[in-house]
Amino acid sequence: MKKTTKKLMTVFSAVAATMMLAGCSVAKNSSKGTKQDDKTVKIGMNMELSGATAGYGNAEKNGIDLAVSEINQAGGINVNGHKKKIKLITRDNKSSNTTSASVAAQLVNKDKVAVVVGPATTNAATAEIPNVTKASVVGLSPSATDPNYTLQKNGKVQPFVFRACFQDNFQGTSAAKFADDTLHAKRVAIYADNSSDYGTGLAKAFKKTFKGKVVDMQNYSAGDKDFNAVLTSFKAKKVDAIYVAGYYTEAGLIVKQARQMGIKVPILGGDGMADPKFVQIAGQSATNIYYTTPFSNSAATKNPVALKFMKAYKARYNEAAPTFSALAYDAVYMVKAAIESEKSDDSVKIADGLAKLKDFPGVSGKITMNKTHDPEMPITMVKLVNGKINKAFSVK
Repeated sequence: MKKTTKKLMTVFSAVAATMMLAGCSVAKNSSKGTKQDDKTVKIGMNMELSGATAGYGNAEKNGIDLAVSEINQAGGINVNGHKKKIKLITRDNKSSNTTSASVAAQLVNKDKVAVVVGPATTNAATAEIPNVTKASVVGLSPSATDPNYTLQKNGKVQPFVFRACFQDNFQGTSAAKFADDTLHAKRVAIYADNSSDYGTGLAKAFKKTFKGKVVDMQNYSAGDKDFNAVLTSFKAKKVDAIYVAGYYTEAGLIVKQARQMGIKVPILGGDGMADPKFVQIAGQSATNIYYTTPFSNSAATKNPVALKFMKAYKARYNEAAPTFSALAYDAVYMVKAAIESEKSDDSVKIADGLAKLKDFPGVSGKITMNKTHDPEMPITMVKLVNGKINKAFSVK
């Protein structure tokens, strides 16, 4: 081989190698995330539509369906000057963490959705994180409240994980302040669901903040039915209030059994009580009950976005809008705002848009996303009397 030929081959090889590297780079970038067609934006719903926490999931489905219907009736989402309708793909995770993970994989890999809204509960939402992250698709939970949900093990934020609700630390802390400042409680007992991150997180935050004395702290597990022994011990210790950290299924029974044995002190909780099934289970015992929530019908009457939502919800479902429907409704409109601000429905760009969300006019008030993908939003404490919201307090 001549020297000149060898030089040319060397140059050719270098150019070819560069092109191959460039090709690899382009292929890698172009495969990151999901792309949408010219007419629709596919949104996946990974939700608890059956199983133990179906009450939350079905309430959120109602909110999502309503938001999607409104947006499509108005022409769709404006993607860089081109209106595109939402194609909603709904899947039931059956209140199972394992099923939630497989549902997420199906939505991002097979259905190629731009974003997954849901699941409702922290454990199920956490289970989907590896699959949405691997696909570079946003997982936006309307109600996963565990503080660690949006964080990696090293403390850095999960790049594709967001929530549309406040976290447990904020709820537990706010409830403790309310017990101190408004109820003037001096002796409190805590009763927490230790089978969920939600219950343990709420209890930990409340205990850390409460200025009075926590005279007792007991645990129960999801599925428990008889709480009489622990409640009897609380009664004997003459507590001023009880903080129940858990979901409506057990919380409703705890309230019912407490009232049946003559415990009349305030019973406080988190947004796990903010479901109509809580009152169905507790019945008329749902009196002198307080829980933290990002939304209540009575507190939202001064918010025009909330008023519009409540009217539309009533017309569609013939009932008052529950908290979890409001959060899910906001989640869909947050996705719309992210797409329109980024002028793109590329799943990676949606994550960028959500991270920059500021003063978003939601049903639950103005929402600004912080650095850990936690929305900064108002919190309300509502009081139940005979199963109905009697009063709403703004907690600071």
